[in-house]
Order: sequence, then C-alpha cells, then structure tokens
Amino acid sequence: MTGSKHGSLSLEEIEGDRWPDPPAGATRLTATVHAVRRRPVSALGPKDLRLLIQQNIGLPHLLPRAVDVLRADPLVEGDLLSTVLTRDHAAWAGAPQAARALRLIVAAMDDVPPDLQGEVDDFLALSARL
Repeated sequence: MTGSKHGSLSLEEIEGDRWPDPPAGATRLTATVHAVRRRPVSALGPKDLRLLIQQNIGLPHLLPRAVDVLRADPLVEGDLLSTVLTRDHAAWAGAPQAARALRLIVAAMDDVPPDLQGEVDDFLALSARL
C-alpha cells in the first residue's frame, strides 16, 4: 500500500481546497498547519503527519501515508502511532485498507509500550468492526 495515489501532490491540491494565508497574529499551530498542507504528501514526515492527523485534517489521504511510515518503524518519533490509533471510527471507515494494515502492524509488535497498550486494544476492537 502506498500512502496516497497522489503522493506528489499537496493536501490542498488533492482536496481542491486552497486555504487562504493564516490571518495576522495567527497561532504558531495555525501557521504551521497551513504551511504543512501545502507540502507534497509524500514529503510529509512523522511530525508533519502527526500534526495534521491530530487536527483531523485530510484523514482519508494521510492515514494511509502514516501507516506506511509506521510499517517501517511502529514507534517512530513524535507519537505518530498514538495519534493514528486514537482516530475515531468514521476516520478509519474512510480508510479501511489503512486500518487493516495498521491492525497487522500492531498485532506483530513484540513489545507494545505500556502507555500505548490501551490505545492498541481500543483500536483493535474498533477496527474489527470495519
């Protein structure tokens, strides 16, 4: 599975929704989200993915990309695994292949950190219904 069939495109281009520049005095979070949405999805690293996914932005396009990153290293920096595990049922219903792939990834983990075990268990229960 590849993160997106539109990997060289930005989230703005994929969604066809160009946001205006953030207003003067915007928070750092707002300015960063605006900037990251303009980068190609294939160029987004774990921290960028975590940031957008935590904000529930572009989930149908970003969850598959995040799962690809997690496949290489489930415990990659920046709490990406925790972020994707805690998305709601509707988010995963929009990305069922990514949900199935993430189920395999977490099921194959030998040592789930104790602070993630509850999130893993909740995700496995949620994704079993997809």
